[in-house]
Amino acid sequence: MLRAGFSKLEGKVALITGAASGIGKETATKFINDGAKVVLADIQKDQGQQTARELGPNAAFIPCDVTRESDVSQAVDFTVSKHGQLDIMYNNAGIACHTPPSVVDLDLATFDRVMAINVRGVLAGLKHAARVMIPRQSGVILCTASVTGLMGGLAQHTYSISKSSVIGIVKSAASELCSHGIRINCISPMAIPTPFVMEELKKYYPGVDAQKLVKMVHDFSVLRGAFCEPSDIANAALFLASDDAKFVSGHNLVVDGGFTSIKSLSLPTGDQL
Repeated sequence: MLRAGFSKLEGKVALITGAASGIGKETATKFINDGAKVVLADIQKDQGQQTARELGPNAAFIPCDVTRESDVSQAVDFTVSKHGQLDIMYNNAGIACHTPPSVVDLDLATFDRVMAINVRGVLAGLKHAARVMIPRQSGVILCTASVTGLMGGLAQHTYSISKSSVIGIVKSAASELCSHGIRINCISPMAIPTPFVMEELKKYYPGVDAQKLVKMVHDFSVLRGAFCEPSDIANAALFLASDDAKFVSGHNLVVDGGFTSIKSLSLPTGDQL
């Protein structure tokens, strides 16, 4: 891939989980275009290999189930073995869930599965990235959270709790990692019609045309003339991974067009009182 001008990640090596498609793939593309070598880690082996081929010689793929700590550890070791270092770890792998809306009907087996991927998987990535970054006294760790971790009522309890936990992990880990020169931050996106999101929506709206579902997601935006796209999250990740954010750590970068800043009051008019 051709790159013009200054490359923000020249000479850097990144490992991205959940990189076969969606936000992970978009971020890998962005990182490579800005000079990085990227290892894609994903449970989707065929799609991951195809994505690596698409992205060219600066991309490599390793199968990884983030619920298995050994897989995460091996992905980190593979990256260091192949490239000699790990500069950026992006814990992006995650799943949604289709569960009853009421906490009274909460399926704890589903809860455990979602937490194993969305929270334990992030912790495993953090742990093993820190293992190789601390001796070098440098590095960047990123995590994908969500606006659903900031406000109640935007998603089912299980998913919201898992993403709120990611934000907590970042805050907690930053307090230790700062003494080793390692920055850790997370990104909280608004809903995006990625393949992952579209598959979940089809469970709720079977038979509904895909374009209608895409429009529904885009209509969540409160910022006139714009909606959240994978490239917006990739741009946020590039900023946080680069020296542009050299003094940013423990931060949750919300990419939602102002959605979580707005709570309108439905005030009655004078003649309605």
